[in-house]
Amino acid sequence: MALNQNSIWEKLNQSRKVPLEPCWLGKVYSLDLQADLRFAITEQLGLLSNNGWPVLELLINEAGAQPELIYAAGLCHQAEAKTWLLKLLNEQSHLKLPILQALACWGGELPIALLRDVLSEKSQPIILAGLELLKFKVHQLSDEILLELVEKPLMDFRDPVVLSTIRVLQRRNSAAITLRIAEIAKNGSTVSARAAVLALSCIATSDSLTTLSNLLKILPKGAIREMAKKQLQLQYT
Repeated sequence: MALNQNSIWEKLNQSRKVPLEPCWLGKVYSLDLQADLRFAITEQLGLLSNNGWPVLELLINEAGAQPELIYAAGLCHQAEAKTWLLKLLNEQSHLKLPILQALACWGGELPIALLRDVLSEKSQPIILAGLELLKFKVHQLSDEILLELVEKPLMDFRDPVVLSTIRVLQRRNSAAITLRIAEIAKNGSTVSARAAVLALSCIATSDSLTTLSNLLKILPKGAIREMAKKQLQLQYT
C-alpha cells in the first residue's frame, strides 16, 4: 500500500477540514487493515451518501459482505443499498444482526412479515434489533397488528427485551395499548413492572391515567403499588 495505517488515520482525522474523495477511500480500503480502520474508512463512504455508494458497491464486489461494508451501506441511505441488504438478509444468516442494524433507517419501509420473523427469533440481540426497526413502523400499524407483533417479546423472560418492547408500545396512546402495558405492571418482573408503570405515566392520556388508577386498586402492597401511586399523584400536581 502507498500509505501506512497511521497515515490513513491522519487523513481521516483531518476529513472535516479537508474532505476526502470517495475514490481515495476506496483505494486505501483493504482487508489487511485493522478492523477499526476499515470501519472508519467505510463510515466515511457511507456518510458521502450517493457519492459514496458506487465505491462501496465496488468494494462489496471485491471483498464480499464484510461487517464494515454492511454498516456503511446503512449509512448511505441509497435504495440500491437497501435492496442489497435485504437480499443479503436472506442469504447470510450469520450476518443477520449487523444487517438488521444497518436496515434501521428503512424501518418504516420494511414488510410486516420480516419484522414478525425477526421478533420470533431466540437471540436477544436480534430481537432488540427488530424492536429498533419496529419503532419506525409503529405508527403505520393498527393496534391489533402491533400487539400481535410484540406478543412474543412481551412474554420473553429477559428484562432487556421486555423493556425495549414497552418503549415501543408507549409510542402509542390507545386504550388497547395502555391495557396491555398494564398487564405487564401486574404480571411482569419487578424491573418490567416498574417500566410499565412509568410508561403509563409518560403516555399521560385519560386512558393511561385511568388504567394507572385502576392498577392502584388491584396491585398488592409493595414497591410497584407505591410507584404507581406516586406517578399518579405527579400527574395532578
